[in-house]
Amino acid sequence: MLKFDEELFLNLVEKEGLAFRGQIEEIVDGITKRGYRNIFLIGAGGTIAMMYPYEYILKSNSTIDVHAEIAAEFMVMNHKHFSKDSVCIFTSVSGTTQETVAAAEYCKEKGATTIALVAEPNTPLTQISDYCITTGSETHSFDTFFMLLYMVIFRFMYNNDEFPQYEQFTKEVSLLPRAILDAVKSFDKKAEEFAITHKDTDYHMMVGSGNLWGNTYSYAMCILEEMQWIQAKSIHAAEFFHGTLELVVEDTSVILLKGEDETRPLMDRVERFVEKISKNITVIDTKSFEMEGISEEFRKHFSVSINWSVLSRISVYLERERNHPLTLRRYYRQMEY
Repeated sequence: MLKFDEELFLNLVEKEGLAFRGQIEEIVDGITKRGYRNIFLIGAGGTIAMMYPYEYILKSNSTIDVHAEIAAEFMVMNHKHFSKDSVCIFTSVSGTTQETVAAAEYCKEKGATTIALVAEPNTPLTQISDYCITTGSETHSFDTFFMLLYMVIFRFMYNNDEFPQYEQFTKEVSLLPRAILDAVKSFDKKAEEFAITHKDTDYHMMVGSGNLWGNTYSYAMCILEEMQWIQAKSIHAAEFFHGTLELVVEDTSVILLKGEDETRPLMDRVERFVEKISKNITVIDTKSFEMEGISEEFRKHFSVSINWSVLSRISVYLERERNHPLTLRRYYRQMEY
């Protein structure tokens, strides 16, 4: 087993992440009191992918008007729902992502309220935003951001009289880091086996849906393509049968990310089809992880964090097996483009 620093993980994600609850509630309550029209979740690459689960959660559980937008496109599209009464939420590990910083400046200039979750302090995004929560560490930043976004989004829902379970939900957020740790331990051998088996595989189909669609999109593009230079395609289960199915053959690597929300039957349908053709299927199902202390009704939401944490173990083993550091880039931030 490649080293996973449990103490560091719990310190950063459990202690520091949860320490921001009071600040988050103060920010969201203040915005709610003043009034707002809608919420925009804005990012680029991995950070827009991170927003998709929360867009799905709001669309399927709330009447709050929500839009997840890719930063660069958002600034040129003249979005007719965007106004000075919009709340714009950003995440960034570095706080310097060019498109995200530009979008935050754009929103600020238009008079909208901006909230940023950033790992690195004293960076452009922290200085632009009306409200900023700075975690102070890039290590396990996505795990921490997921937890912070749970508290932000569900607080907005609670204030909209749509989530009376907020107090219990937040208590269970505090149990999530332990559940993640247990999932990582139980999945570690499978992660290593996947990396050994697929170290030379040159193409993967990744299929997901619902609140795991963002993880599917992110892992295919930001990990397999960007960090490992492996060709990959992210496919939504609802669209799989409208084109992609024709490319499945006996040796096609198909990775199915199964969650526990309302879209699970869409994934079941894809799985039934793929099993008939490919002998190279990997199913990562959050139902297989215990999530001790997490209520049945909240598992579907927390599957986002559980799924991402176990995928991250695959990443470190791919790095080892392929002798390809996750930090290696040909072009990204290496040249002007």
